[in-house]
Amino acid sequence: MDTSTARSRIAARSDLNAFISLSKEEGPGPTVAVKDVIDVAAMVTTGGGILLPPEPASKDAACVSALHEAGGSVIGKTNLHEWAFGPTSSNPHFGPVRNPRDPDRIPGGSSGGSAAAVAASLCDWAIGTDTGGSVRMPAALCGVVGVKPTRGVVSTDGVIPLAPTLDTVGPIAPDVGAAGEALEIITGGSVPVPPPRLDSTSGFRLAVPRSWVCELDSDVARAWSRVAGSLPEIDFPERERFSIVFNRICGYEAAQFHRPWLERFSDRYGADVLERLRQGLSIDSGDYEAALAESVRLREEVSSAMATVDAIVLPATACVAPRLDGPDRREPLTRYLRAFSVTGHPALVLPVATQGLPVAVELVGHLHRDPELLALARSIERSWRRGEASGGMMP
Repeated sequence: MDTSTARSRIAARSDLNAFISLSKEEGPGPTVAVKDVIDVAAMVTTGGGILLPPEPASKDAACVSALHEAGGSVIGKTNLHEWAFGPTSSNPHFGPVRNPRDPDRIPGGSSGGSAAAVAASLCDWAIGTDTGGSVRMPAALCGVVGVKPTRGVVSTDGVIPLAPTLDTVGPIAPDVGAAGEALEIITGGSVPVPPPRLDSTSGFRLAVPRSWVCELDSDVARAWSRVAGSLPEIDFPERERFSIVFNRICGYEAAQFHRPWLERFSDRYGADVLERLRQGLSIDSGDYEAALAESVRLREEVSSAMATVDAIVLPATACVAPRLDGPDRREPLTRYLRAFSVTGHPALVLPVATQGLPVAVELVGHLHRDPELLALARSIERSWRRGEASGGMMP
């Protein structure tokens, strides 16, 4: 997509409130939206807040530098949940992002503007950050593909942190092929684009963590039953262990980063983020260190549990996109996402064909084998488009 087309489309869909600022860049490569916690030279980075000075960044973040080296253009900086710390992208300073599939619903967070921009075809693809599902959740709720690569595959240099131990940069794209190309670009070629398998996909070894899938809303339950009803279950660590570890690591690290501002400028935070940061200040350093140790054990246990499969499969979220004016649905939105932020495993959300609001499944692969996960997902996507089953997953 050329930049002039992108700018026209963005103007026509200003109701989505997907962007905080637009650029004047031109280039021969892809036209890309960038979450506004990521530095782009000559553009202001807000973090979705009102604490940073309104001065343009002096240089690109590493992932943006790689994009520019590939000839890509940044079309603009996308709106988000304040400081990347929430699931709705209803920003108190820049207004709520709206879901292109139903503007009365949230797009998910915190990379909500990035997902909305892709889903509304306002750019070729987008870059987001994922600390506890912030790429995968909005991609799932907006009906597009989101990738959280193995932690560390994409540099976080030039990215405002939320929780450095968990922070990951990843692409949101209209399909798996585009997501793979985007990941190859922002890694500087270290994760090459994988070809889809052209032979039968029935040889894929897929499984579901035993006793993990429960309490799905009706829309997700119908899709999940159709897609993954025949998949085998495997023994897996208890889900609650991941939740405890995530909350302690993310809460503690986010609070420590924001502590100097909290002490002086608490009135410049939205109410929900301020409350969560204050909760983080109460986390004991000993509990935080214990959570870090437990995260290492969980990573090893997950890798061991996956030894006999190519990937595990879960619902991406336990509910469809909630209404903008609805109650907090944080738990069903993040239930299946945070675990793999804790362990660092690569994970990808893939839309499922539905008659109503978007539903997606999450595929989780082996550490540092991101190309294999992308190849598997691309083959599943192709088989579903042909109306075929894939590795026990129905289209």
